[in-house]
Parts: sequence; structure tokens; C-alpha cells
Amino acid sequence: MKKIVVLTGAGMSAESGISTFRDAGGLWEGHDVMEVASPEGWRRNPELVLDFYNKRRRQLKEVEPNAGHQALVELETRYQVSVVTQNVDDLHERAGSSKVIHLHGELRKVRSTRNPALIYDWTEDLSIGDNCEMGSQLRPHIVWFGEAVPMMEAAAIEAGTADAVIIVGTSMQVYPAAGLVAYAFQASRIFYVDPRPAINYELSRINSLSVVAEKATTGLRKVVDGLIAEG
Repeated sequence: MKKIVVLTGAGMSAESGISTFRDAGGLWEGHDVMEVASPEGWRRNPELVLDFYNKRRRQLKEVEPNAGHQALVELETRYQVSVVTQNVDDLHERAGSSKVIHLHGELRKVRSTRNPALIYDWTEDLSIGDNCEMGSQLRPHIVWFGEAVPMMEAAAIEAGTADAVIIVGTSMQVYPAAGLVAYAFQASRIFYVDPRPAINYELSRINSLSVVAEKATTGLRKVVDGLIAEG
């Protein structure tokens, strides 16, 4: 076993104090997700959207990577590790993971509303009137509902070349990310770490699936310790 691909979701960052995408009421920090995570919401009320993501960006300054993030960094000492995350925070990078693919964008980046290829690092608040070099308003570099997932192809390539896959902190119910495991056709082992694991269609077809029904910090520690011992 040489290459391990790790698919991470909201449960990975929750133990660092970052709110999960939706609560039981279908809201995100008190907002209907379509108000703050859709092109329509942006067109209706860009100030609200900017305020929402400014608060999320400020929160990143108050949180730190947790033991689960650190465990994945340790795994890199023995294996080639690629992290494919649905999270928009930068906790994997801050922990020290060297290869991270963000499926849903990044909070600490913004992009032009005129040319999506113009992407900028951004750590402070984003306001109306903050423009790209072409003179167009900047927006959060986040993949909203109804938008394409530009990093999906790169993530599928990673999954398709994995010797093993670790899934952690995700419900495996939101597509297209939930379908990534279907690309892991050559992986000899699949680990699923989640306190409430939900086995979707793709996972149900895998004979080599090992389920660790624990939160990210403790469950990943067990998986990583086992893999390091084998390596």
C-alpha cells in the first residue's frame, strides 16, 4: 500500500469548533442555505452573503487544527497522502498536510465575478466595492448550490489511483462528493470514520469496508496507528 486518499467532511472540522454546514433545522448559522450559498442569494442580497462569509473567515482565526488533522499529517511520514475535503476552512493546510483538494472552495480566497480564473488570497473582511484587477466585484471563492464543482475531476483522479481510502466526518449523502468512492476501484481497503456512519449505495458494494463508528479525532487515531504499524 503506497497511496492513501482521505475524504473529509464537516465532522472533521467540527471538533475544532467550526459549525457544520446544516443543523437539524436545515439552517446554516440561522440562515436558509439558499440565502447565503447560491447564485440567486448573491444576486438578491450580496451584502448578506459577504457578511456571512466574513464571519466564517473571522472564525478561522479563533480555531486550530485538531488531533484528527494532526494524525493525517503523521500518516504522511509513511505513505503518500492526498486529502480531498468538502470543507472550506484551511485546517488541513495549517496542520501540515501537503496535498489538499478543496471540492467546495476556500474561505481564505476570493474570486472575480467577471473572470472566475482570477482568484486571490484573502484573510480579512470582503466588502462591496472590493474589485478584481478588471474592475469587477469580488465574491467568496466558494462553490454554491447550482454551481459546477471544478475540482471534482482532480479528486476523481486521486480516488482512482488510491491503494486505500479513508472517509471521515461526512454523511456520504451529498453528491457529487459522495460518489467519489466509486472511482476508488483499485483501492484494496476503505475505512469509514464517523460517529453515525451512513452507508450509501457505493459503500454498500465494498467488501473491504471497515467502519469505525467514532468521532474524527479518536477514530482517525486508531486507523492511522494501524496503518503506520503495517507500513
